[in-house]
This record gives sequence, C-alpha cells and structure tokens, in this order.
Amino acid sequence: MKKDKKGLFFDPHGTTRAEALAGAPLASFWQRAGAIAIDFFLVYATYLPAMALFQYVTTQKLHLQEDIYHSAHVQVKLELERFVELARVIWFILYFGLIVWKTNGLTPGKRLLRIRVASLTHEKITLWQAIERALGYGASMLEGGFGFIQYFIYPNRTCTHDRIAETIVVREPKRVKAAED
Repeated sequence: MKKDKKGLFFDPHGTTRAEALAGAPLASFWQRAGAIAIDFFLVYATYLPAMALFQYVTTQKLHLQEDIYHSAHVQVKLELERFVELARVIWFILYFGLIVWKTNGLTPGKRLLRIRVASLTHEKITLWQAIERALGYGASMLEGGFGFIQYFIYPNRTCTHDRIAETIVVREPKRVKAAED
C-alpha cells in the first residue's frame, strides 16, 4: 500500500473470489425478473395461510382480542394489523435470506430459471450476505423500483441489492446427463 505525507492512497483491488468469477455468464434481465416473480408468488402463497392460521389461533383459540390485559395502571394491547405487517417483512427476509444462504444462492425461482446468486467475496454466500441482499430488495424498490432498473446501468448487470451484498447473478450451466452404459 502506498503512503504519502498526508496519509494513505486508496488501493483498488479485486478479491480472489471475484477474479475466479471472471468470465462467468451473467443472468439476463428476464431470467431475473421471472425468478423474482416466482419467488414473490411463493412468499405470499406461504405467508397468507400462515397468517390466517396465526389470526385464527390468537382470536379463536387463545381469545386474544385488542386488549390482552387491562388494569388501572397497565394496559397490554395486541395490535394485530401491526403484527401482520411486521410478520410480512420477517417472512420475506426469512425466505430470501435463509433460502439463499442454505442453498448457496438459489431460490425456487432461480433454480427453475437456472440462475444463481454468487458472492464476490466468498466461495459460499454467507448468512449476513443473504440477509443483506434480502433487505436490499427494499432499497431496490425505492423510487419506483429504480434499483432494479440499475441492472441496465451498472457494470456486471448489478442491481442495488447486488451491490449492497457484494453479489452477482450468474447463469447456471446446463446439467449434462451421464452416459448410460
């Protein structure tokens, strides 16, 4: 690293992992859009029954209404609408965070369209990268989804959530079936 009298100079460098990914075929916009559409469908297809079950159990079985406990000095309320909003965010992060982490870059939508999230810094996606990327979808949605449109602007076809988590999305090679004997 170079030094001068005032301090240090910035030394741009690529990671060994990024160098290993050089030349990897990037996923097309339509592959990525299709994969996220499939994944959003699955998020809500699993979220809605889970929330319906939760609401049924809390209101019908546990008989928890708005006021859980009320006395002269203490009042405990269950604000179901706020809980449902929070649960939706948590469900989204769990889906996109844990699945990407456990499968090293695949979600059901990405698997179907033969694309994968690849880390620019590690051989495997770390839990933190996966959660960062899941939270980064919110940043990509800001300003009318401009973070997704950045696919066409930035090098290596990265969206906002890709740059936040230091990832890229690559095409998976077709699997070759083993020759039968």
